[in-house]
Amino acid sequence: MDSEGISPPFFDREKHVVFLKMMNQLLPSDYQVQEINRLTLAYFAISGLHILGALDQVDKEEVSSWVLSLQAHPRNDAELNSGQFFGFHGSRSSQFPRDDNGALIHNGSHLASTYCALAILKIIGYNFSCINSESILTSMRHLQQSDGSFIPTHVGAEADLRFVFCAAAICSMLENWSGMDKEKAKEYILNCQSYDGGFGLIPGSESHGLGCSSGTGGATYCAVASLQLMGFIEDDILSKSSSSSFINVQLLLDWSLQRQAADGGFQGRANKPSDTCYAFWVGGVLRILGAYKFIDEKALRRFLLTCQSRYGGFSKFPGHLPDIYHSYYGFSAFSMLEEPGLIPICVELGIADIAAAIGH
Repeated sequence: MDSEGISPPFFDREKHVVFLKMMNQLLPSDYQVQEINRLTLAYFAISGLHILGALDQVDKEEVSSWVLSLQAHPRNDAELNSGQFFGFHGSRSSQFPRDDNGALIHNGSHLASTYCALAILKIIGYNFSCINSESILTSMRHLQQSDGSFIPTHVGAEADLRFVFCAAAICSMLENWSGMDKEKAKEYILNCQSYDGGFGLIPGSESHGLGCSSGTGGATYCAVASLQLMGFIEDDILSKSSSSSFINVQLLLDWSLQRQAADGGFQGRANKPSDTCYAFWVGGVLRILGAYKFIDEKALRRFLLTCQSRYGGFSKFPGHLPDIYHSYYGFSAFSMLEEPGLIPICVELGIADIAAAIGH
């Protein structure tokens, strides 16, 4: 249920489509503080409509024109190799004009925004040969640190697993891995696995499935999805001997399965309440590992329905109002649960299977 009424005891697809159409057209005032992440919010709405089988509600030409207008472009090779990142801005507010000499002083291109931009373009079927992918990949190499991690923008930012995932997803969607050193990224990911089997955002930090405001996801999901995208997760990995795997799969499996709580939902860390988004972050890890069959699907479905709003969308916790972030991962979780009428999701890319398959 939500704070104003009882949620229906079934997945209300039609209400969810209406909710996302509203979010795609005019965001409520509470989202003003997220203006810098407008591209990420658009990804939630457009990808969500696709998963719900309602992509016909999206004006693809209008969307592609808007997304492409947010890409930063270098003037020449010298600027391309200056250390700046020439990806996509998160919104107009980070897209500063060049100075009087034509120099791009404030380049706010961001890895998470670039991931969301490419995901949107892939969803609407845009021809990637029309994108200046070389400038994205060449400049992205400057963001990889000596330990294999990535910073999201060329100055003043943290380095952690979220941005390793963004880089891997960008290379995968562009079908070109020249933008990163996969082996160095792999070593960084391995250094983030904790003693309990999960992954922290940085080496030595606590394992969790932390949901992030940028939409790039939890630490353990980012680690496992990145390894999958880079081709380091073996097929049928659960049947392999533990000595043949470079990560501790058994501990990872145990940690992930223990995140399903007594109420049927998933928690991000031990002793934390269940939260809608972890049904995707942790459930997605189990799907990639081939272990989704071990969860209690009926209990998870019951929990998620308690977070469904009668107005459409999902909330973080039962009894709260819905938001676009938790709604998207609620839809994604129901897609993994094979809800009738929903399009299957490519877990490691975070978009529908049919969109992920384009070009591959």
